[in-house]
Amino acid sequence: FSRAMRADVEALAKLQLRHALIEAPTSDFKLKAWSIQPEEVLRRITDAVRFATDSGMYVAYFAVDATRSSAEFLKRAYASALEAGARELVIVDTIGVCVPEAVETLVRQVRSWFGDSVPIHWHGHNDFGLATASAVAAVRGGAAWIQGTINGMGERAGNADIGEVAAALSLLYEVPVELNLAKIREVSQLVRQISGYQLEPWKPVVGDNLFVRETGGVVAQFHIPEAIEPYAAELVGATR
Repeated sequence: FSRAMRADVEALAKLQLRHALIEAPTSDFKLKAWSIQPEEVLRRITDAVRFATDSGMYVAYFAVDATRSSAEFLKRAYASALEAGARELVIVDTIGVCVPEAVETLVRQVRSWFGDSVPIHWHGHNDFGLATASAVAAVRGGAAWIQGTINGMGERAGNADIGEVAAALSLLYEVPVELNLAKIREVSQLVRQISGYQLEPWKPVVGDNLFVRETGGVVAQFHIPEAIEPYAAELVGATR
């Protein structure tokens, strides 16, 4: 595989990491941008994943720009990774253009190729403001893992906001999540302090305005929270 990719995987092995995410592009757009031929990228996937697994790592293969890839080549890339020892697959919407309906369909398709025993991740971006909806759709399609960030931080319009996704899944869909929502606002504030970025006060889940009422008809209903709020402030560690 490429010198840079080999150096990266060797560094992971030297650090004695037990888990690794190995990525390689699968769309024609990305292959052209990086001047890589399809057969060459399949070889690199195989070599990198095999090297990592031979070094004792548990590998997830991350298909860059998966949502703009041909189904045939995406299947070949995933199959190459699994045959080389990868244990999990990541479906990646690199530039945030896959609508939720298509996300669910794609996740179901990948599951149909490799069966329910291969865990599937979803990695989405928020360029059209659909990252949370797409993440929920991915879970509906069978994804077991959602990759996201605190406050939705990320390149361009950001990634899926992991707090929003967890709140939607647990409170609207009753899907168990491995995230303590009572800590989400505390963690959100810490990340803001460290990064130097601030958020709009109406940001879902962690925004400052969510449980504050100043004027208007809703003030008269403040003593009955369920009349004016979708969930209790305590669920996300907030104060009314």
